[in-house]
Amino acid sequence: MFDLISGWIAAAGPLGVFALMVLENVFPPIPSELVMPLAGFQAAEGTLSLVAVLLAGIAGSVAGALPWYYAGRWIGRDRLRRLAERHGIWLTMDAEDVDGAIAWFDRHGGKAVFLGRMVPGVRTLISVPAGLADMPLVRFLVLTTLGSAVWVGLLTAAGYVLRSQYERVGTWLDPVTTAIVIGVVGLYLFRLVRMLWRRRSDDAS
Repeated sequence: MFDLISGWIAAAGPLGVFALMVLENVFPPIPSELVMPLAGFQAAEGTLSLVAVLLAGIAGSVAGALPWYYAGRWIGRDRLRRLAERHGIWLTMDAEDVDGAIAWFDRHGGKAVFLGRMVPGVRTLISVPAGLADMPLVRFLVLTTLGSAVWVGLLTAAGYVLRSQYERVGTWLDPVTTAIVIGVVGLYLFRLVRMLWRRRSDDAS
């Protein structure tokens, strides 16, 4: 993976950074935690323009978020409610939960999208509830761009400052990403067990 990323950036420059950041949102095994620090390191070495790297990283991050946003729009509230009614156990939510979650996103979705773009393991999937809640596209793009700019800027700056030690950025962030993923899986399993227990109690009564 490292050879692929470094080869793309070396061969295509900012265009390679853009493509990798698009793929990073669609294909999570390509980590922005490696792409942008590597690009920042190459900018520090003078082989790439720092401004071009930043703009390419932000643009790629925003472009990669759009398919997930439109996936949420395609599913829509009504379809999700029907799925929850039929497969609520495995979704760990019923129709009322869907309504409550979307109502919460209607109130706090702006902050969720902005901050979510800076959280490893969440930054890609936060686009789905934005689409489900019918967040206006322009608002979604503005918030996604701002959040992505902070994330991309921090990673690029770390690579620029650390130079040949840029890979340490990924090392620092790996435990955070792992903890978040474990937390999300753990929450899903907890909700699944609770739904199964509730269903069993309802059947027994």
